[in-house]
Amino acid sequence: MSSDRPPTIGLSGGIGSGKSRVAAILREMGCLVSDADALAKAMLDEASVRQAIAGWWGDAVFDDDGHVDRAAVAERVFADPAELQKLESLLHPLVERARGAEFDAAPDGTPALVIDAPLLFEAGLDEQCDMILFVDTPRSIRLERLAEARGWNAGELDRREDQQMPLDEKRARAHHVLKNHGGVDDLKDQVEQILETLVRP
Repeated sequence: MSSDRPPTIGLSGGIGSGKSRVAAILREMGCLVSDADALAKAMLDEASVRQAIAGWWGDAVFDDDGHVDRAAVAERVFADPAELQKLESLLHPLVERARGAEFDAAPDGTPALVIDAPLLFEAGLDEQCDMILFVDTPRSIRLERLAEARGWNAGELDRREDQQMPLDEKRARAHHVLKNHGGVDDLKDQVEQILETLVRP
């Protein structure tokens, strides 16, 4: 970490654990948060990406307006690890470049830069982080959230997480574990304490 660049925090945790909520708390505290999902979604509208996807999967993964249908793409890539690897190889360099531009433009006084990426470890982004936070949430709570927000059942959650590094390994590799079992205020208190230790002179 260079002396003139804020420290970098990486967020990890299971699907539906509340990483986005932690990211929002850090943003409220003045941190610059880079949302990998949002960047990847934006990259799907890049001409070179659309052309590559059309070459792989044809018109079936485009909607009536000519935009990439993310649900159709997800259905293909989560059913075939090789297809997922192909898509990630296309998107990751573009997302990395966009994240770098975001971080380079961080205002003076920004306490920390935050990487909010579902595949933090899998993509090797943990190597760019000074601290990694693991958001620990009971599976029952995560399933409840995912059923309500995305219509997923336990089988769908397992199918998605089977493509990722095991949660126990992610937890073990993190510097701090945030217990997201209670309310927002409790989570905010935990984040504040950790951020204070990171940026303390």
